[in-house]
Amino acid sequence: MLNAISPIDGRYADKTKELSPYFSEYALIKYRVYIEIHYLLKLSNQISFKGSNLIASNKESILNILSKFDLHEAEKIKKIEITTNHDIKAVEYYLKDKFNEMGLAEVAEWIHFGLTSQDINNTAIPLSIKEYLGNIYIPNIENLSLKIKGMEDSWFNIPLLARTHGQPASPTTLGKEMGVFASRIKVQLEQLKKIPLNGKFGGATGNFNAHYVAYPNINWHIFAEEFLSSIGLERSKPTTQIEHYDNLAALFHNLQRINTILIDFSRDIWTYISMDYFKQKTIAGEIGSSAMPHKVNPIDFENAEGNLGVANAIFQHLAEKLPISRLQRDLTDSTVLRNTGVPFAHTLIAFKSIEKGISKLLVQEEKIAGDLNNNWMVVSEAIQTILRREGYPKPYEALKELTRGVNQISEKDIHQFIEQLQVDANIKKELKNISPFNYVGKAEKSI
Repeated sequence: MLNAISPIDGRYADKTKELSPYFSEYALIKYRVYIEIHYLLKLSNQISFKGSNLIASNKESILNILSKFDLHEAEKIKKIEITTNHDIKAVEYYLKDKFNEMGLAEVAEWIHFGLTSQDINNTAIPLSIKEYLGNIYIPNIENLSLKIKGMEDSWFNIPLLARTHGQPASPTTLGKEMGVFASRIKVQLEQLKKIPLNGKFGGATGNFNAHYVAYPNINWHIFAEEFLSSIGLERSKPTTQIEHYDNLAALFHNLQRINTILIDFSRDIWTYISMDYFKQKTIAGEIGSSAMPHKVNPIDFENAEGNLGVANAIFQHLAEKLPISRLQRDLTDSTVLRNTGVPFAHTLIAFKSIEKGISKLLVQEEKIAGDLNNNWMVVSEAIQTILRREGYPKPYEALKELTRGVNQISEKDIHQFIEQLQVDANIKKELKNISPFNYVGKAEKSI
């Protein structure tokens, strides 16, 4: 860990180890082996060739190559790659060696039949992303969203001085403001789940040239669609040599939006802490400052904001770069796709930091109430609205003269203003019943 270049593999390694089965070099190799094996099995079912029955009768043994695949086997492929200087060809040669060991040499040449590297990469990588989203990302963001929803439910009836442009504004409730974030996340998550994960499968330049020249009477397009569907992907068509990544870009943009919502959330919580609306539970042994013993810093939300920012920068680059490729294909997509796990790692670190930060929050209702009590000017909107209802002349201007630019307006000041109004006694009573603590409207709960 101390020699790691990136903090996701060093300082934060314990928080990112869940990503290794999906985005490590070992994981990428294993997903490639998965695609090659399942393609071969599908091929042997689709067409009759010399030895196809041999593949069918040895299906269990062939699948065992995958089930027993471990780091030791992956290292064999990396060793082959030293000679080939080609990662996909190394996988092909590895599988041919395994077939030779199993007595299946006569069908070894059907491995990678008619394919190009990107038929493997552009199915292996989206499959790894799909499985990571389902197994790790979505459960984690849903859990975090539930915690924010819990903040909404617990604090829904705590009146809170709102601030627009940083200035006191019509009161709200603490819980409702948390609910805004829970709702935003839920909407974006619903959109995320609807984005298809696509794969490219069509031979060297996307037209199944090699497949059709060998077997012109087979509908290889239907074959490819059925194959990709069987592994949980949708087939992009038509394509060049590579997947065009448009939906993957949409996915990264969606993930970026969720992260942006969480940056907004983290900054708001940070600000509420700075205003003493929240205190933080102290943990024995922790130090907030090397110089100031009293400090309990909002480090969890700062950590989250920083990691979300890094993640978004990379998600943005992936989304902008991947859909662009010179003519039928250049190599830049392969280079940047190897970094797919990096923004996911920073995002997961942020999720865990926010959860930890939330667990330490202690609401300071007395401080929140004190700020409301010191800002009676915020009921001026309510007073002038009722006066408008009653046809009172220029109520907005009257309240503006009373409140604008004044350092502090008290309950007494408001009530004195009401007393001098030329309105019915019942209206005065109605106006005096309004306070910063009850002028909170009727907010909707998050969806």
